[in-house]
Amino acid sequence: MKTILVVANETLGGAALLERIRDHAHAEGGDVRVVICVPRTKPRHGNIIYDEAVYDAAQVRIDLARSVLRAEGIDTIGEPGDPDPYTATMDAVAEYEPDLIIISTLPAISSGWLRRDLIERVSDAAGVPVEHVVADIDNEGLPFKVTLVVANRTASSDPLRETLISKAEGDDRHLFVVVIPQEGGEGLHARRARGRLNQVVERLRGDGLFAAGMIGDPDPYTATMNGVQSFRVDDIVISTLPETRSGWMRTDLIARVRKASGKPVEHIAAEAPTAA
Repeated sequence: MKTILVVANETLGGAALLERIRDHAHAEGGDVRVVICVPRTKPRHGNIIYDEAVYDAAQVRIDLARSVLRAEGIDTIGEPGDPDPYTATMDAVAEYEPDLIIISTLPAISSGWLRRDLIERVSDAAGVPVEHVVADIDNEGLPFKVTLVVANRTASSDPLRETLISKAEGDDRHLFVVVIPQEGGEGLHARRARGRLNQVVERLRGDGLFAAGMIGDPDPYTATMNGVQSFRVDDIVISTLPETRSGWMRTDLIARVRKASGKPVEHIAAEAPTAA
């Protein structure tokens, strides 16, 4: 079986990269294994960098790419890599011993990886063929719609669930990236957010939706904008408690996100589900 190492970050879902992977898979009669490596990227927003949130952002990209490729019968595994793309790539080369490396970047004018000569450095060091794919997703977009979903206590509410099911109707490749902001910076807050995240993603997948998620910064605005930075989203859904009891609404979260992101923002007010 031929092993192909794919190194990408923002461009992981780009049409050009997916097509290149498909071409290699078809050329090998489907007898390929794709290993996805996504270097962990620090967010631009927020004064404190939460390692779990950074790791999650990379893992979400991998989960979504695996789902797309596996739906086409392509065996796919992956894991987040070192923040430095060269180190991440060479770590993956040492672990998986690929037969081919595909590195996907933005166009040269906006690619930090190309400014650091990543393609040439990997080609010199890896000892296997290296292919470079340029994905101009700023102009081309992604071949599927992506909705960023931001919620905490109302993440498993029926109004939010019904809204997302309605959005996905008739589109089996609509992606939902769920962000659960932590309620504080302590370990227990991360665990609580992780529990809510796992619950809502499992529920959405049970409804047949294409979903993955991450925990985010305790500040909901920072968590949302980091999600916008990490993923090329088409629209945003923010779910809060009713306005009279919502701290998020008191900070004018909806208007601030709408202004800063330039994306359509839908607000869902709901009660927090009670434990059974």
